[in-house]
Amino acid sequence: MNYLVHTLEIVYITVLIDVLGGGYMELNINSRDPVYLQVVRYFKEQIATGKLKAGEEIPSRRELAGLLKINPNTAQKAYKEMEEQGLITTERNFPSRITTDEVVLQSVREELISEAIDTFVSSIKVINVPVDELLQKVKEKYETENDNM
Repeated sequence: MNYLVHTLEIVYITVLIDVLGGGYMELNINSRDPVYLQVVRYFKEQIATGKLKAGEEIPSRRELAGLLKINPNTAQKAYKEMEEQGLITTERNFPSRITTDEVVLQSVREELISEAIDTFVSSIKVINVPVDELLQKVKEKYETENDNM
């Protein structure tokens, strides 16, 4: 018998971004997902955690492309996606800003939580762990992680 083995290598690149003198943001770019979607997800995470505030100015497309060392078209695609999702607003001759729409801001958090839960449940379900035991283990892990922060 011949076995074909596929190796999936994921390369992570960590980029520290100095955003308009307002501190550093850390973005981990992997080789598995499209870069523009990783940029969008990063901004969503920053919004959900409150590191990017409603109405806050963000780097221009060219600035972001330069900071991340990505193609300007990729940065443009990420901004276009964020505009379509209502995450950012851009007015002519003014810098892009994080939306001030509270419904959008809350939905970003809910979306990230839902994605994480879906991924977790689908991976743990094959082990057939009783829900009570699972919830206890998640609670313990969560509390341990919070204690280490």
